[in-house]
Order: sequence, then structure tokens, then C-alpha cells
Amino acid sequence: MTEIAGEQRGGRRDAQRNHELLIAAAREVFSEQGVEASLEEIARRAGVGIGTLYRHFTTREALVEAIIERRIGELVTVAREAVAEPGGWSAFVHFLERTIELQVGDRVLKDVLMRYRPGAGRLASAREELRLLFEQLLARAREQGTLRDDFTISDLVLLLWSFTPLIDATAEVAPGAWRRHLHWLLDGLRAEAATPPPARPLSDEELRVAMQALHGQRVGRRHG
Repeated sequence: MTEIAGEQRGGRRDAQRNHELLIAAAREVFSEQGVEASLEEIARRAGVGIGTLYRHFTTREALVEAIIERRIGELVTVAREAVAEPGGWSAFVHFLERTIELQVGDRVLKDVLMRYRPGAGRLASAREELRLLFEQLLARAREQGTLRDDFTISDLVLLLWSFTPLIDATAEVAPGAWRRHLHWLLDGLRAEAATPPPARPLSDEELRVAMQALHGQRVGRRHG
């Protein structure tokens, strides 16, 4: 019985070690290639077989959630802190700056938020909480007359998407270029500068379809 118990403890230690190796390898590969990177490559770098990967993470979504949960928590904290600020405009600016800083520092977070469709689970739940916090943030800034009335949640998502190629393109030559881009965008979002936009905002369904299209483009580039 003692021998069997020892084998069981050894098996659990091996399983835990493999679990941590897979998460570390996934963080590395996803940071280099994005969250649609090859799972076989992740298993190879972890030094395990693809079967071991699937025993620990039955889907890509489960693996993404395992490595991103803490970073999503940081983003939720940023949004909560912004909502707690009394000034609607300063809170909105602070939120955008901190959110983009997190994206700059973590490609995985950027891909998950802007290009990856999560399944059910912790990540989907966190994104729903983020949406509610975003709505509160925008509503207060509009009510205080500092943010233009026609700026919506879908507009915010598209605004954040616009930083993805900019961050990628300038990472080596001008890593702070996004701040200049944000400056111009913020000037256009002030209520006093508002002029009627030439098109309506995207609906929730249109935004969902747009996210699927962006996801499809990324998959196509990986397999092309």
C-alpha cells in the first residue's frame, strides 16, 4: 500500500510538472505567434506529447484561459478603479491608457481581448464583467457632458482594435507611438469637439460578426 501511495504521489507530481511546463510553453509560443499558434509546437517545447497536452487542456480555450486568467483579472481591476474615479473624462482616459499599456506588455492579452472568441468559463465571465464596467464608464462620462453622446460600447471595442496593428508595427522602432495615436483619438471624443458621424455604430450582432471575421483572418494567415 505504501508503494502504491508513493507511485500515486509521484504521478501527481509528474502531472503537475507537465501542467506547469505546458502553461509556460503556451505563454511563450502564444507571445511569439498569437493565440492561434500550433498546439503541437506548444507540446514540443514543453517536452511532452500532444496527447499529454489534451489530457490537461481538452480545448484551446481551456489552455488560453489557464494562462490569461491573471491578466484578465488585472484588466478588470483597471476597469473597476476607473469606474470608482469621480471624474468621468479622467476615468475614461486613465482606463484607456492602462488598458493599452497592458496590451503592449502582453501579446496574449491583446489577442484574447481583440481577436479571440472565448467559450464558456472564467474568460467569458470576465469579459461580461468588463462589458458592464465599460458601460458604466461610458455612461458616466456622457452624463457629465465630457464624452460625446454618440460614443458606444461597439465604438470602444473598435477603438481598442485600432491599436493592435499599430502596437505590432512600432514595437521595435517606436514603442510609445500608440500614445500619440491615443491623443488624437481622445481629442475627437470630447463632447465639445463632437460632429455627427457619417455612419451609425455597430450593433451587438454586427460586432460579433466583425470579431468572427477578424478571427478568421488570423487563422487564414496562420494556415496560408
